[in-house]
Amino acid sequence: FVSRDLDLWAYMRGVILDFSRPGTPTDNAFIESFNGKFRAECLNQHWFMSLDDAVGKCETWRRDYNEVRPHSAIGNKPPISLVNPSAAHGPPQPGGTG
Repeated sequence: FVSRDLDLWAYMRGVILDFSRPGTPTDNAFIESFNGKFRAECLNQHWFMSLDDAVGKCETWRRDYNEVRPHSAIGNKPPISLVNPSAAHGPPQPGGTG
C-alpha cells in the first residue's frame, strides 16, 4: 500500500522515482556517506523522548550540517554558501563577530 501511495504522490508532483538496486549502496555513495554521518552524529548520540523531541534534535543537527559545518568537497565551506554566498562563513556569531 505504501508503494502505491508513494507512486501517486510522486506522479501528482511530477517527481520521477529512481531506485537503487537492492544490495548496492555504491549506486549512490553520496547518500550512503550522509546516512552514515547522520546515524553516527545524530541518531546514535541522542535519546528521543517524543516525536517532537526527535524532530527538534534532528533539525538542530541538519542546520549545523548545512549552515555551519565546512565540507571539504566544496572548498571547506558550508553547503548553504552554494545557495547564499553571503552565508559562506555560517550564521553571524554573538557579539557581531564571524
